[in-house]
Amino acid sequence: MSETAASSFVRQELVPERAAPIKTTGFIGFLRTNLFNSPTNILLTVVSILLLWFTVIPAVRFLLVDAVWRGDDRNACLAENAGRAVGACWPYVQAKFTQFIYGFYPEPERWRANLTFILAALLLLPLLIPRLPAKGLNAGLFFIAFPVVAFFLLHGGGLGGFGISWTAGLLSGFAESIGDAGRKLTSVGEATAVVGPLLVLLGKLVVLLSTAVSFLIWPLTWLRDQIQASSRPVWVDFTATAALVSMLLFLLNGGVRTGWRSLIVSLATFAGIGIVIAAMGLDHGGLPVVDTRLWGGLLVTLVVSVTGIVTSMPVGIALALGRRSTIPLIRIFSITFIELWRGVPLITVLFFATYMLPLFVPAGFTVDGLVRVLIGIALFAGAYTAEVIRGGLQAIPRGQGEAANALGLSWWKTTGLIVMPQALRHVIPGLVNSFIALFKDTSLVSIVSLFDLLGSLRASFADPVWATPTTLFTGFAFTGLIYFVFCFGMSRYSLFVERRLNVHRR
Repeated sequence: MSETAASSFVRQELVPERAAPIKTTGFIGFLRTNLFNSPTNILLTVVSILLLWFTVIPAVRFLLVDAVWRGDDRNACLAENAGRAVGACWPYVQAKFTQFIYGFYPEPERWRANLTFILAALLLLPLLIPRLPAKGLNAGLFFIAFPVVAFFLLHGGGLGGFGISWTAGLLSGFAESIGDAGRKLTSVGEATAVVGPLLVLLGKLVVLLSTAVSFLIWPLTWLRDQIQASSRPVWVDFTATAALVSMLLFLLNGGVRTGWRSLIVSLATFAGIGIVIAAMGLDHGGLPVVDTRLWGGLLVTLVVSVTGIVTSMPVGIALALGRRSTIPLIRIFSITFIELWRGVPLITVLFFATYMLPLFVPAGFTVDGLVRVLIGIALFAGAYTAEVIRGGLQAIPRGQGEAANALGLSWWKTTGLIVMPQALRHVIPGLVNSFIALFKDTSLVSIVSLFDLLGSLRASFADPVWATPTTLFTGFAFTGLIYFVFCFGMSRYSLFVERRLNVHRR
């Protein structure tokens, strides 16, 4: 025991105290671990602080601190009158706010634009909230019914007929255009010596084809003439169209056995259309017509961007599937279309749609300037969307389609229920990126004399009442904030959808 006790060690003095551990929590800990944990991060932090100091601080001073908030004209925003350095001239924005939103839309009719905005919000918000029910009905109202209602609200005008009259007019116009082409070929052939007889023969054959088409559609044109001769042509045409379409759907979906649901849905749809026609007075000329050249501001920006985004999706899906098709004709057409539209600048597309498209339509047929721009932007955006969707389709393993084939699913069900949903989920960031770019590219429509948000802003600079040194910067700051709000909202919602659809990967 004594040897063991003698060999044991007993410390006679206290151990020196050690330094306290570095704090890694709280605000100081966050700064130390994330901003000042290495020489490189310290340098980047200092540079970032200097950048913020020389950009954000002056912007805040210009927009808020030194800004002028009240005034009736330019005198309130001049430094010599204010007695200090003047920042943003917000009275200018207040005075021109309606021009930024509506452009030159007539002031007594602006309630129609406001009603359109309200209807769009009421139909869009339930689509964006996943837990709300009746998504199919809501989507049908937003993507099908709302565009028609918005057109008659914003543009005005009424209906001169319905389905039968429209179909007869379209077919008769097609037959007349064929006849005009044949007569032109005949006149050219009579003036040409070398291939003249061949052109004359070809022209006569085309005229004969036009006559045959006119003969085939004669019952439809006769019915249209009888409808137009009635006392209430719109409602007679509407009733006849509803009866024909409903009966056709009833027979195609199984008749007495299984066609009742289609019949009820069709009749309910036409009943809703009839209510809209009666409520808006479309059978009596409708609302006063507002020419699209008077539209402007945020109204045009939203019309062009929303139309381009919505129509680019089906166009892009069709082209993406067509480019992967095994049918050579469809594949070559899709590739040619995509490469042609992607290889042309949007400015060129807008010029072509505005000034060249009227040269290719039949004589006497006119297309509104805004509609031409919408068509050009929809096709242009569809080509870009097609490549984004094709990337998603290539990311789907081949085993998905093979498993669907083993279950006996058709190509349409395989694509619509299995392949395409997964492909769209993969390319949500790319799609939203294209949509944001399209929303900002709508400012190019000012080149073809359409006053969008930026176009209305530039037009407001010509007013001498608000000509000050800060008016230009104030206007661009205000419109920049509007663009940022919309683009940031689309970006954040895309992140929400992406996280929701990729829960299984967490």
